[in-house]
Amino acid sequence: MVGPLRVDRLSTVCCVSSTPAPVVVAIDGPSGSGKSSVSKAVARELGLAYLDTGAMYRAVTWWCLDQGIDLGDRSAVASAAESMPLQIGLDPAAPTVEVAGQDIGMAIREPRIAAAVSAVATNLDVREVLRHRQREIIAGCRRTHGGVVAEGRDITTVVAPDADVRVLLTASPAARLARRARDDHGEATAAAIQATHDLVVGRDAADSTVVDFTAPAEGVTLVDTSDLGFEDSVAAVLAVVAASTSNRPW
Repeated sequence: MVGPLRVDRLSTVCCVSSTPAPVVVAIDGPSGSGKSSVSKAVARELGLAYLDTGAMYRAVTWWCLDQGIDLGDRSAVASAAESMPLQIGLDPAAPTVEVAGQDIGMAIREPRIAAAVSAVATNLDVREVLRHRQREIIAGCRRTHGGVVAEGRDITTVVAPDADVRVLLTASPAARLARRARDDHGEATAAAIQATHDLVVGRDAADSTVVDFTAPAEGVTLVDTSDLGFEDSVAAVLAVVAASTSNRPW
């Protein structure tokens, strides 16, 4: 890893890439589609940085709750998003999220954050603030670190529509619920799936009011992982990258 790449009040830590030609891979998709795990694996395979844009929304949510900011106060939340001392580590082998030097990587995955994050993610002013930051991070990694695999719900259409490779990763509702249940509860029993249902379906319904992540836009490749295991899902995305960058020396 190299020293922090400063972007206004947001700092990032990029991993060093051995990729000769800079490349940006944008991966979009709904909850439980495997965006995060597949994106990290693809980034590791290609020697690229990894940006989890969803973690940034979760971090803003955590910060506002920690600071006692009402998530219903859209202006106050947007101001917090702009001024918070957020640091994102972009090493796909060990991505980190810190605020004011405090590691909140585990805290932002807590149920209370999952239940509240839609209020932040549907705040259009917050989205504008974070999109600006995300574009700066992506541009910085393209210039100096070989590129990045960036994942999020509007990454292929709004944040990085000019990415070299754009993928919409999806899966059937049943597959997505089972995966999220295993992630959150360690098993995909009927009870675990039921406990996960409202978070997954509710988050998708809320976020779909501000961004379309259910159908691929023009130029975006759809990868359906409903019947694929993890390794095959990674291989499918790598195949898209290879086809889209066939003139690049990997």
